[in-house]
Amino acid sequence: MTSSATPPTGQPDQTAPAPGPDNEPTTTVRIRPDVAALPAYVPGARPDAASAVKIAKLSSNELPFPPQDAVVEAITRAVAGVNRYPEMTGETLTQALAHRWDVEVEQVVVGNGSVALIQHLLDAVCQPGDEVVIPWRSFEAYPVCVAVAGARAVRVPLTPDARHDVPAMLAAITPRTRVVMVCTPNNPTGTILTARELAELVAGVPRDVVVLVDEAYLDFVTAPEVGDALTLLAGAPNLVVSRTFSKAHALAGMRVGYLVCEPGLAAAIRSVATPFGVNLPAQAAAVAALGQAELGRTTERSAAVAAERDRVVASLRTQGWEVPEAHGNFFWLGVGEETMALAEHFRAAGILVRPFAGEGVRVSIGTTSDNERVLAAAAAWRGAHRVRLGQAALSE
Repeated sequence: MTSSATPPTGQPDQTAPAPGPDNEPTTTVRIRPDVAALPAYVPGARPDAASAVKIAKLSSNELPFPPQDAVVEAITRAVAGVNRYPEMTGETLTQALAHRWDVEVEQVVVGNGSVALIQHLLDAVCQPGDEVVIPWRSFEAYPVCVAVAGARAVRVPLTPDARHDVPAMLAAITPRTRVVMVCTPNNPTGTILTARELAELVAGVPRDVVVLVDEAYLDFVTAPEVGDALTLLAGAPNLVVSRTFSKAHALAGMRVGYLVCEPGLAAAIRSVATPFGVNLPAQAAAVAALGQAELGRTTERSAAVAAERDRVVASLRTQGWEVPEAHGNFFWLGVGEETMALAEHFRAAGILVRPFAGEGVRVSIGTTSDNERVLAAAAAWRGAHRVRLGQAALSE
């Protein structure tokens, strides 16, 4: 006899939970409320494979150059051995990075991209109810990582010129604060912390609170006043520097990042990190990217991207756009409520950008051809905007 609460085999359960908002999947399992409330991380838009139009993908801050030949060769060789596990903590890569930055091997932690490592750091130091001070707007993964660690993000607004407000961030520290995070150049606004500002921040944070400095885009900075967090490590045992191979090294698809900090903290981070977190081809690629010739080529490429960025930003300002100082491989158009309309305007022109609804649009630097398309689309938008303003004035 079949229970009234249990449908016959093969028939749908009429009591099963209905799909959630926007057809999101549901479950009968009890999910942590803070996890259930997490916003989904939104990656940069990807071109439709079926599109007949050549799409400029400028939505993810990727390098417009392919990996270097030596890196591709290292990946190819490594693929033949993927039936074996890689080094568990990436010992060879760790040694190469320690040599590159003149630090001890024990100070380096490698992982599956810098975001994963930031998550591991937060997991190592945060407990439920703790606070993490972050700038905002900044990298959208930060509040997600903080919530996953069970902590609470304390968002400190940027200054009107889209820069970190260091005094306000220091003022936001409480006895519950465990981490203060900064991003320089800041994603998505492109602004930097100067050496003076960075030193002020590090000096102002209590020694039992971590200072995390995310320098994913530092390779593209040409401003002499920029801060370099690695130079402050010796005098700051609570400082953690995050860097990546995804940007200047053209290895976004390999997912390799690293942290540099004092050995005791590094050991704690490793203890919560995923074993074998960097796969074999990715480890080989990163080691190859640290060759002297490859580093030289990366520097040349980064300088070329920076020069193109400066050219594009100068042209946009000539068109009448207000663009904050751009120091990464991208720039920011803070158009507020017009954000989604501008993003759609670029899409209609065959350009994918990264919109942040109600705030602004981030546009990555691509090839010269891509960038010319951006400038043409931006000029068309400004022209249409002037027409709209003129029509509004006539109607008053």
